[in-house]
Formats: sequence, C-alpha cells, structure tokens
Amino acid sequence: MAPVIAPVRTSPDHPSSTTVVVIGGGIIGLTAALTLAERGIPVVVLEKGRIAGEQSSRNLGWIRKMGREKLDVPLSLASDRLWTEMPQRVGADVGYRQAGIMYIARTEAEMAVHQAWTRSVDGLSLDSRLLSASEVDHLVPGGEGRWAGGIYTASDGRAEPTLASSAIASAAIARGAVIVEDCAVRVLSLSAGKVSGVVTERGEIRCEHVLLAGGLWSRRFLGNLGVSLPTLPLVASVLRTAAMEGPTEIAVGAPDFSFRKRQDGGFTITQRGALYAPLMLDHLLIGRRYLSTLRAQWKNVRISLGRAFLNDISLARRWNASAVSPFERVRTMDPPVNEALNAEAMRNLVKAWPVFKNAVVTQAWAGMIDVTPDSLPVISPVAKVPGLTVASGFSGHGFGTSPAAGQLAADLVCGQTPIVDPSPYRLERL
Repeated sequence: MAPVIAPVRTSPDHPSSTTVVVIGGGIIGLTAALTLAERGIPVVVLEKGRIAGEQSSRNLGWIRKMGREKLDVPLSLASDRLWTEMPQRVGADVGYRQAGIMYIARTEAEMAVHQAWTRSVDGLSLDSRLLSASEVDHLVPGGEGRWAGGIYTASDGRAEPTLASSAIASAAIARGAVIVEDCAVRVLSLSAGKVSGVVTERGEIRCEHVLLAGGLWSRRFLGNLGVSLPTLPLVASVLRTAAMEGPTEIAVGAPDFSFRKRQDGGFTITQRGALYAPLMLDHLLIGRRYLSTLRAQWKNVRISLGRAFLNDISLARRWNASAVSPFERVRTMDPPVNEALNAEAMRNLVKAWPVFKNAVVTQAWAGMIDVTPDSLPVISPVAKVPGLTVASGFSGHGFGTSPAAGQLAADLVCGQTPIVDPSPYRLERL
C-alpha cells in the first residue's frame, strides 16, 4: 500500500500555452516549478498520475552529504541550506529535522570504505567524523550489535516525503504555477527543430521550454525521441512502525538494515544492504554498462525474471501524438513489496537494537528507483533537442538533493547562473 500524501488542489484546466512545461510532478519537477514561479516565469506541471505518486513519496526521507561522490557534494551542501529554509519558503512544516545520519560498520573492511571516503572529500568543510565502537554505543544506546565503528554527520537530516512534495506544490500554485494531474505528455511539438510545445492526451500546450523530470519514465520518453538516457530500475521495499520509543533521533544505516525516526513517532525501516532487481528489456539492452557496479554489489542485488518483464515489453517504445502512450497505460508504477527483504530488515534490526522487538508494523510499500551507471543524476540540456532539459536518473538520491537539483534545472532552463557547477550532471558524460 503506497504512502498517503497530503492532498493538493491542482488545476482541472488544460492551458493552451505557457513559457515552461515541466513533465513529471515528482519532487524534482515541483521544486523546479516553484523556483520558476518565484522568478515570475509562467510554468505548467503535467503529471500523468498523481503528484509525488511514485518514488517522491516512497523514499526514506534522508537528506545527506555523507557518502556522496566528491563531485556531488556541492549539490548536497546547497540542498542542506535550501532544506533549512524550506518551511519558511513554502509556509508549511515539511518534517525537516537536522538530526544527523550515521553509518555503522561490522568489519574493518567496511570501516576502510568510510575512511577512504573521508579522505576523498577532505577540504570540503564537511562535519563528517569517524566513530569508534564505544562512540556508536553512546550515540545510539541500547544496542547489542558488535560494531567495528562508524561514521557520523551531525548536519545531515531528514524530512517527510508525504509532506514535502505537497507543500512545495501548494507553494508553487500560490505563486502562479499551474499543476495538472492525470494528464500525460505524449510527445514534444517541434518547430525548426526546436521545442515549441507538448502534445498531451488532452491536446497541445504551446511553450518555449520543456523540463523532463519523469523519473524512471524519462528513459522511455527520450527513447521515443531517439535520445539515449541509460537508467535501469531497482526496487526498494520499506516498512513503517507505529509510534514507539526508539534508541535515537539519528538516522542509522547498517550493512543490512536502516532506520530513522518519523514525525508521527514511528520509524521507517528498510533492508539497506539489498535491493530487488526485476529484470526488464533494458537490462538486456544496456546492462553491460553496469557490470562493474554489479560485480562490486553482487551480494546486495536480488534478481528475478517474472511478470515485471512481461509488463515492460507490453509497453510501447515508439509512438506518435495520436497514440495512447505508455504513460497513460501505467499512471503509477506501484511495484509489489518484497516481504522477504522487509522481514530480513526487521530480524537484523532487532538483533542489533532489541527495543525494536516491540515494534508494530503498520504499513509496507515499495518504490522503483531509476539508476544511472555512475549513480549521478542527469541535469542537463539535451543538445539534440534545443529547448529540452532533463532532470532524472537520481539513483535513489533525488529527495535529499531535490531543492538544489530542482533549482539547478530551473537555472539551466532560464539560462541563469547555476546554483552549482552543472558539469558533473551533463547528459553527454553517459
């Protein structure tokens, strides 16, 4: 059962024209729309289903710099600042808390990974610090795990996915943005090779620029244009508990579980060390580009061939403006929960912190993540299609970096000075 997000009153109307069309009503597209609306630029967000209906409401809510690639740290630092300002910016509580994030290690080999990362980001003024086993026990009391140590970033935090996107959407609407749900974009309109509009299932909207923020659907949309965006899907299963006393406000990630306190008093828990990979046609088409990652993470990926493959190949990869698009056939990607992975997570967590033996699980859900070969997103103009910018492939990191990622996308659309150097995210690198 998918999480229930705070309701938003979106528009029933289908505008005939605007300046910017954003395809996708996830948190990246919504943050970009808010930025554009704040700058007085007319913007329409078109969502094939419901805003934040997919991964934007199903993620863990972590906001972290820790563990990011060095090239990605500036975007995370900018997002930290913007998350701090978000409640005042949108006039609502988004659940943001700067409560810290900790990774813990069972072995010296795992600690060596954290040590290597701290060396790699030396000089970036991060507050991440390595922990001894006794420091882990002090910060997260009541544990019975045997830890080699850990790494902790006090300035990292969390927010509530079921609140944040809705608050951002409402703020964008209040500043003049138009958000239309249940309205899939089929194709782009082009004039002299440049974007001049979009054709939706309800008709055409003329515009000057398009921002594609379609998450896992962006690869299929671009493929129909003859543009390659290499992303593959992974599924994360998650559960939440009823309100309970827990060991800490710090979000904790172990090799085979993670937990973080929720605003409602419960905890969000997942099997951090394992993701489910339902094989699809794209695994055959571009899977070789992920071989090095797969070799390194082989034990953490549970692969299966089943109904997901059949569902995937039943969806068109080429269509025109008059044809029903794949985005109308699947309004919301709602993968089944991997109950075995969730059960693993709870068993491992209870062994480490016995207080969770008393946890009452109230909900479980799954979300599909679009992953690039280098795990960095694409936030970039599409050279082949002037007037088109893409912001997708966030590889499970989109929620945490969304304020700065959405602003960077808006900067590129507007031709303004970017909030951070966009070169690590250019499409051409892939």
